[in-house]
Amino acid sequence: MSNGLHFRPTRAEIDTDALRHNATMARKHATHCKLLGVIKANGYGHGAVEVAHAINGSVDAYGVAFIDEALKLRDAGFTQPVVLLEGCFSPAELPVCAHYDLQPVIHQQHQLDAILQARLVKPIAVWLKIDTGMHRLGFAPDEIDAVVAKLDRCPQVASITLMTHFANADVSDHPLNEAQLDRFDEICARTSPALSLSAANTAALLSSALDLGAQESQWCRTGIMLYGVNPTDTAATFSLLPAMKLIAPVMAVRTVASGDAVGYGSTWRATRTSRIATLAIGYADGYPRHAPNGTPVWLNGQRVPLAGRVSMDMITVDVTELAQVAVGDEAELWGPNLAVDEVAAAVQTITYELLTRVSERVPRHYK
Repeated sequence: MSNGLHFRPTRAEIDTDALRHNATMARKHATHCKLLGVIKANGYGHGAVEVAHAINGSVDAYGVAFIDEALKLRDAGFTQPVVLLEGCFSPAELPVCAHYDLQPVIHQQHQLDAILQARLVKPIAVWLKIDTGMHRLGFAPDEIDAVVAKLDRCPQVASITLMTHFANADVSDHPLNEAQLDRFDEICARTSPALSLSAANTAALLSSALDLGAQESQWCRTGIMLYGVNPTDTAATFSLLPAMKLIAPVMAVRTVASGDAVGYGSTWRATRTSRIATLAIGYADGYPRHAPNGTPVWLNGQRVPLAGRVSMDMITVDVTELAQVAVGDEAELWGPNLAVDEVAAAVQTITYELLTRVSERVPRHYK
């Protein structure tokens, strides 16, 4: 739309005060740790640059997935360390890392070979990933001593941070958590004590079973917590505030007779005379197409159930129980009145997917 105008009122309101509050809570839990604010995937759908501004005073560095995301932060004027959590995909990225002071993760042999053979204008900090049980990325524990020795001798390497990633930190009593931590601690004990360490993600940081916040050499990586979501299996809220409120207007209201069906596939059928409101949001906006009938939506101070299949641009909800509803009323798909994790549970997915899938055609309004 020219001049940045948006006439369709569907939008995602991003509360920057909530982002700051959540970052402060992360800092509180990290105690002596340094804090890496993870803002990959466009700040989990909230806008990476805007999130970086909001949490700037509470984190020591930013984490992104790959170099393209990092360069957007540099273009926006951020000078803090930025860690590339997937590392470099080609040797051509290493000079860019040196120029822009980016810190790549090294998790496999071709990345190690690239930095050992590189000729950079200045050395760069690297993060060395150890596979302690996630079995996704990282060097095996018995390879680490040799890899650290090579990096120690490499003139292109300014510093090394040892890191790992928990596979089940969201489950507080999962036996693999302690097994992974024990493997990581054993590896760290036999390497240089001067190396920085990073084991805790948000779930591990909040877990009472994993005490990872008291080591001054630790980097704690916090992601989903920044956006107001507790990823653990505990009932504690940790005083987090939702940062995104996804809003869509009522664009039509109609009465359907008992027995009438609504939407594609006729998957919902009225069991009584019912009022149906159509909302201007659909799977092209990131609302999940597989959301079942009954998925909650917040409208006019009350929960109303999804009624019918999600379309590309619209959903329909049963508003029979509402005293009043009119075209132009605004519904909350998730936010302060309807937690995104509750919606995620209803549609059998996770909060991360819902937040990051809100599409670019949904404008973000910052407050």
